[in-house]
Amino acid sequence: MSLFDNPFDPTREAALVTGAGNGIGRAIAQALVGEGMRTVFADINQDTVTAAITSSARPDLAMPWVGDLADPAARAALLSEAANVLGCVTHFVHSASPPRRESDHMFGVTKEIWAQMHAVNLEAGFHLSRELARRLIADKQPGSFLLLTSLHAGTPRNLPHYSTAKAGLSMLVKELAKTFGSFDIRVNALVPGAIAAGGFVADPALARHIPLGRLGEAKDLAPLALAVLSNRISGYVTGAAIVVDGGLSLTNWFEPPELGEL
Repeated sequence: MSLFDNPFDPTREAALVTGAGNGIGRAIAQALVGEGMRTVFADINQDTVTAAITSSARPDLAMPWVGDLADPAARAALLSEAANVLGCVTHFVHSASPPRRESDHMFGVTKEIWAQMHAVNLEAGFHLSRELARRLIADKQPGSFLLLTSLHAGTPRNLPHYSTAKAGLSMLVKELAKTFGSFDIRVNALVPGAIAAGGFVADPALARHIPLGRLGEAKDLAPLALAVLSNRISGYVTGAAIVVDGGLSLTNWFEPPELGEL
């Protein structure tokens, strides 16, 4: 038998993916059902969730959930629904993040946009991870969590709300991994580069800064995401931040923003 045969055990494992309606979250959620995993596809947009499920290899294993994770009540509703349809969630992927606009620079970002970016990324990531871990610990089950951070957790992006939210999420992964490790719950980060998907509209000219010579696609992350999520393949990996960027992080390509009139 190959080392990579049967990376999951669908008889006792099930997944929850946020941001599953588009981009990286969609690619990972679709890959999970392709491996036979019952998976909740959670997103803010009904149409994109429906399309993601319909176009997946196993729509029968996918369950939709629609809501705004900036709202604490919606997070509670998601946890309740996931428990109802899946029982114990053993694999959690947090990919949800509000759209980014280049106009939301240091002097352009509003209080509301700042708060929403942190609420969906950091606060939802924390509260969902903690509550899912409580259930796993109570049931004495192993788990595997994967949070999507960014190269801009450590490199300014001219979007302070986004970079600081991802930086907080990056440290949250380490805190969760350290606390949950003794309960056999692994927590890791996937760190995408310039991935032309979801809320990021990539400038093709950016490819000249990438050693592998092209922009990334959501499908570039899904195989590694599954390998890290799998307790059979990556059972001794926790607290890690795995970069998938074609080598983009080898250089800093951003100039300061044009601020215009202040």
